[in-house]
Amino acid sequence: MIYLDNIIFSLQKSGGISAVWYEHLKRLLKDEMANDKLKIIEYDSAEDNIFRQELQINDSIVHKKSSKFLKIRRYINPVITSLSESFIFHSSYYRTCGNKESINITTVHDFTYEYFTKGFPKIVHCLQKYQSIRNSDLIICISQNTKNDLLKFLPDVDENKVRVVYNGVSDDYIQIQDHKITHSEEEPFVLFVGARGGYKNFALAVEALAETHFKLVVVGAPLSDFEIKHLESKLGNKRYKYKGRVSNLELNRLYNSAFCLLYPSSYEGFGIPVIEAQKAGCPVIAANCSSIPEIVGDKSLLINCFSVAEIVKKLIILKTHPSIREELIELGIENSKRFSWDITYSNILKIYNEAQNMIK
Repeated sequence: MIYLDNIIFSLQKSGGISAVWYEHLKRLLKDEMANDKLKIIEYDSAEDNIFRQELQINDSIVHKKSSKFLKIRRYINPVITSLSESFIFHSSYYRTCGNKESINITTVHDFTYEYFTKGFPKIVHCLQKYQSIRNSDLIICISQNTKNDLLKFLPDVDENKVRVVYNGVSDDYIQIQDHKITHSEEEPFVLFVGARGGYKNFALAVEALAETHFKLVVVGAPLSDFEIKHLESKLGNKRYKYKGRVSNLELNRLYNSAFCLLYPSSYEGFGIPVIEAQKAGCPVIAANCSSIPEIVGDKSLLINCFSVAEIVKKLIILKTHPSIREELIELGIENSKRFSWDITYSNILKIYNEAQNMIK
């Protein structure tokens, strides 16, 4: 028996971890070999999540719970008393099952709280995360860098329990043959995708583009008043465009149209937009740190310091050497073939089988 804890769908309405869990659950539900062994724990607010809305789950396998007091209950590990034989328990977000028959599996995405958050939120997050990791029989890390961070922050954890399973990338991202930029107001433009706070270095990206002729297209959460002020002071109101949260289809079009993706984040557990862009034939300028070097493949466009000059230097290389840009596009497409959600799912199934073999 496999118990999945869908708690992440009640903690987010969208978001990266929800997307990862959705891709895994979607495949597990279609897998006849696994489906007849599957049970799901879920709160009634899960339906608000955009990824959960895409899943058709038979009510007969769902143990539905009330979302009342979820702000507190999210930190309480589920209790499963209906089973007297061993079973696998895999939570979407740092919970384990205390049943003595459970084989617990935890997925660790990153250590952003440890590096960039302070105060009470960090204390609460780390207490739950560390308890989950320490109480797990097997641990999945989404990159070697995340595994390294885990062993750094929790040196008491047995490394032999840790498995690295890379995230995948959606098949929605493809190179559109003979695609041309049709929106003249966006030509040529650099793309910035995802969260923009703190360590994502969005302000630095804006300052770098101010030293060039490129326009900027931003995809993600609504711009704050501060971000708008900064954009207009550096680029004016005609050199940037905010696209909001867009569909995969629209994001794929933007990747195909963009001069490059600028992704100067100083920390990533994985960095899915990097592979999305490469798969769509878009060159990527990113930071030479955290998980990015192991994910990106060719390192020609990685910046070694967080400066305007370093970013501008990479943009100039792409602009003045079209043949290099084309070569990097081909290298990126080839690199992206290493990552797919089917490969991710297959590797997680191997871990489930390993867990099954631990059952006495």
